Amino acid sequence: MGGGHTHSLSDYPEHNFSPGAKWIKGLTRDRTANFSGGHFSDVNLSSLLFTHRLDDSDHVHLQRWSAPGITKPTFQTALEQDFQPAKKGESIGPSFEFDPGCEAMMYTVDGTPLQGITGGFGGDRRVEYIIPSDARKKGTHSFIAEATCNGMFGVPWNGDSIQPPDPNRYFQLASADLVVPNMPAWGLLWDFTTLRELIATLPGNSTLQNKALTVANAIMNAFNKNDPDSIPAARKLADEVFGDKWEERGVSIYEHGPEEAQVWGIGHCHIDTAWLWPYHVTQQKVARSWSTQVDLMDRYPEHRFASSSAQQYKWLEKLYPPLFERVREKVLEGKFYPIGGSWVENDANMPSGEGLARQLIYGQRYFESRFGLRSRVAWLPDSFGLTGALPQIIRGAGMNYFFTQKLSWNNVNVFPHSTFNWVGIDGTQVLSHMTPVGFLLADSSTHTIDTYNAQNLESSSTSLLVFGNGDGGGGPLAKMIESLRRLRGTANTSRELPVVHIGRSVDDFFDHLKTTSDGGRKLPNWHGELYLEFHRGTYTSHGSIKKGNRKSEILLRDAEHVATLASIFKSEKYKYPKETLDDSWEKVLLNQFLPGSAIGMVYEDAEKLYTEVRADTQALVDKALAVLYPGSFLLSPGVPESASGPLTLFAHNTTPFARRGISSSNVLQSTSDGKEGYVILEGGTGGGLVLPSQISPKDLGDVTVHSANSDSFVLGNGAVQLTVSGGRITSLLDVRLKRELIPQGQTGGLIIFEDHPNYWDAWDVEIHHLEKAQPLKFGNIKVLESGPVFAAVETEVNYGKSNIRVKISLDAFEAPHPHPFNQIVFSAEVDWHERHEFLKFELPLDIHSDVATYETPWGHVRRPTHKNTTWDAAKFEVCGHKFADLSEYGYGVAILSESKYGFSCQGNVLRISLLRAATAPDAEQDQGKHEFSWAVLPHRGHFLQSYVPIAAYLFNSPLHVRCIPHVGAVAVTVPRPPFVLFGRDHSVFLETIKRGDLDEDRTDGSRTIVLRLYEAFGGHASVGLLINVPGITAAYATNLLEDDAGAEALALERTSGEWGEQPGELSLRLSFRGFEVKTVKLVLAKEGRPLAHNSETKDCWVSVEWPNETA
Repeated sequence: MGGGHTHSLSDYPEHNFSPGAKWIKGLTRDRTANFSGGHFSDVNLSSLLFTHRLDDSDHVHLQRWSAPGITKPTFQTALEQDFQPAKKGESIGPSFEFDPGCEAMMYTVDGTPLQGITGGFGGDRRVEYIIPSDARKKGTHSFIAEATCNGMFGVPWNGDSIQPPDPNRYFQLASADLVVPNMPAWGLLWDFTTLRELIATLPGNSTLQNKALTVANAIMNAFNKNDPDSIPAARKLADEVFGDKWEERGVSIYEHGPEEAQVWGIGHCHIDTAWLWPYHVTQQKVARSWSTQVDLMDRYPEHRFASSSAQQYKWLEKLYPPLFERVREKVLEGKFYPIGGSWVENDANMPSGEGLARQLIYGQRYFESRFGLRSRVAWLPDSFGLTGALPQIIRGAGMNYFFTQKLSWNNVNVFPHSTFNWVGIDGTQVLSHMTPVGFLLADSSTHTIDTYNAQNLESSSTSLLVFGNGDGGGGPLAKMIESLRRLRGTANTSRELPVVHIGRSVDDFFDHLKTTSDGGRKLPNWHGELYLEFHRGTYTSHGSIKKGNRKSEILLRDAEHVATLASIFKSEKYKYPKETLDDSWEKVLLNQFLPGSAIGMVYEDAEKLYTEVRADTQALVDKALAVLYPGSFLLSPGVPESASGPLTLFAHNTTPFARRGISSSNVLQSTSDGKEGYVILEGGTGGGLVLPSQISPKDLGDVTVHSANSDSFVLGNGAVQLTVSGGRITSLLDVRLKRELIPQGQTGGLIIFEDHPNYWDAWDVEIHHLEKAQPLKFGNIKVLESGPVFAAVETEVNYGKSNIRVKISLDAFEAPHPHPFNQIVFSAEVDWHERHEFLKFELPLDIHSDVATYETPWGHVRRPTHKNTTWDAAKFEVCGHKFADLSEYGYGVAILSESKYGFSCQGNVLRISLLRAATAPDAEQDQGKHEFSWAVLPHRGHFLQSYVPIAAYLFNSPLHVRCIPHVGAVAVTVPRPPFVLFGRDHSVFLETIKRGDLDEDRTDGSRTIVLRLYEAFGGHASVGLLINVPGITAAYATNLLEDDAGAEALALERTSGEWGEQPGELSLRLSFRGFEVKTVKLVLAKEGRPLAHNSETKDCWVSVEWPNETA
């Protein structure tokens, strides 16, 4: 039967004698590693990357000069030195010296930065410098290279980046060659690199992964090092993956394909403001990194780059003005984005609420003054945990969005969200994104795919790819931008790869998230702190820096307070020292980058800055108080010669609370050596004069101490009694309730833990440290003071190579008082020489609670005392500020801290962390002498019914004691307390009193006072604010930036006496939600209008006889 279709058999041969096209995939994949570099670099693609290479003296003339030691001379100073001939192969160094080396900056001969150089052969290698076209035509080109002899991550002595630096490490000048690159060969290299990354990352059974491997194998077969035409032929094969004509489209590749991108790319080079290098090296890293990015923007129109930290911009402005102007141009073009709004990418655990606010206030003000813009996105990708106070602070600084990343490092639980609403302790939210990459900076290819693996794709399918080299700077490389073009071409033709887009800003990304999530309504919420389950040891590492931060923040608060009063009440004699205060704040904000895990050189610099802050701000305080109290001076050995007679003693209270404190004098009780004594100073309201109490000793009650032997004593007053027996605390008794607070069979005191982290030495303390403990015993007990006003014992502990002296003291303070604290104070002097051991103080308590309470900036946070879940167990070491408290219904005990931030509460044992002894990256961390204090505060009522936050506030706020010479009875005339809170709610704290930041910009001649208040207990509150300042014309509630736009007018009114206040006084009524922060701006009368003097007269009855030194 015939008919039908006929088919040719020639296209499918009848016989087959070949082995077939079956491949062994693994071997083919491994083969691709040999296409460039490595053992076959003389015959593979690497051999063709340059058509010419010249390094002889006829073509390359090198000269060098090495700066002495670790000095950092200016560019002009360096040019004036005697340069010597140099050649390739020479050793250069040592570390941190100015000499051609691994990290370098290319300059024009007149000092204009051109770009950065990163030597070595890692993924951050950047050694090419493109000679300008005019120089090529001229035939000669001169430039200068400035280098610090360190790698991107310092100079660790054994190659492990967290180890201490090797100060004698040298580098070798490996190349200084004049080259002509073979650009088609480089294009093929970038093609092949992208293919290999697709092969390595995509699932092994996917169509695209197999296609990428097939094409890569075909390219290797097509390449012939002896045939230049094989390169374009090989490149053409890559079009099967990247798409037809992808390269011809150039930057327009992003305009083709799907409209919606799943991955938004932004260039970045996270630069730790100090870490394995000191501050001055960071200044160079900034210039190297940013000059390179400006150069890339000229070569790649789509390139966008974001960088944070106003401090780094200010360094650039001061040290590299021409480069700063180039950066400013790119900012105005919309290509270079100042981001984050903060002074530095600060630690977000240790700074106070005001410290965190100032980070954003100073950062936003700088960006606005230099670039005419404010950041809209807060940016803290590398902070070791984030306080729940931040959302409110971020919104108060004009930002709705937040970017972070570090929680991906959790070592116990996986954080469940990539895009979410972060809701702070007061209920304020910020739209937040945590890049799913797993660490801050990606390389732009492999991690583009990883980025799409977000945690909550059901509610948001868009991720931010932050790409570039970082920590030590660098930023994106040309090959990364080239790779992204190829990946976009691939995604335009394949649905197996998420679509990536660059050319937009981080602001655009978050605006897109807000729109696609219906203003965040489709997103999950995370309430409270973002606790990092990692790097918990940094709460304690480098105790001197923690102390410097706390003391500086408080001294700056006091300086602003008294300077404001002096500028108002004594305006004819005193000008508010804003420039000095700003300078001091900037130094403190700079040091707030440091969590405690940098090399020793960094802390030497930081402590110098704290010393300068202490000197400058203390001088401001002294000067302002001298203006407010004419003729007064500090009570110290260096008194004026005219003060040899009787003195009137008083103090100024910078807190919003009534005060009662002890000052050394010769009144009421003399010391055992007779050299000085104690006087009780008391003030019934906050923010004003504190005078010697007129209470008699018999009305105080007694405080006593008895010691039976060298390791036992009993210290007590009418309210509390502490017993140490056998060197351990065996009893803590509430005398009135007859309640024992130490469980039977348990003891408290100092304790040592073995501290061997799994890797990150200065950073981490692991949960297993709790398994090896050694209680220490107080010994050599000596009674220093035995009452009746003040009692104290001195104890000593010798452990290993260390000596620990602790003075344990208690006041009488039995007279009625608004806040009757009965705290036992432990003042330690430690000469510390241990290694990898952790010193803590612990108290086992007969109190049961599932949570303990810790102070956080402008509020508190409750954390579990149990291990019900892994989320609970992970919080075995936590951060707190001025207190940690364990309470049950009816009673509680708090530990107060004046400079420590690490705490824990395991079950019923409350601990404060005192000293660590890591050896990396600082080999001498915390070695040497320390002075610090803590206190134990038993209290009736639950924490929420107690005055613990007030007691902790006062424990950290020393009185400023002064004297005035007088003859007989002398009256001191002082301003009344300028601001007094009144009402039934006592949970609102007046934190800050300062002059307005924007006064110089006010065109109507008016001036302002700015107050910052917050609710400290977590509930609604209504208070009145009494204003004893004349000339107030208006009041507003503003954001943290004190903006007039959007400010809420507040009604000034006269007090009614409803809450027990004096009727008829000027006041405001303020309402707060729990943990709310308010900024109140008071507008003063225009300059030129005199301010009436508002004062009251106090009689000081205490005389201090100053010893006559000539007698």
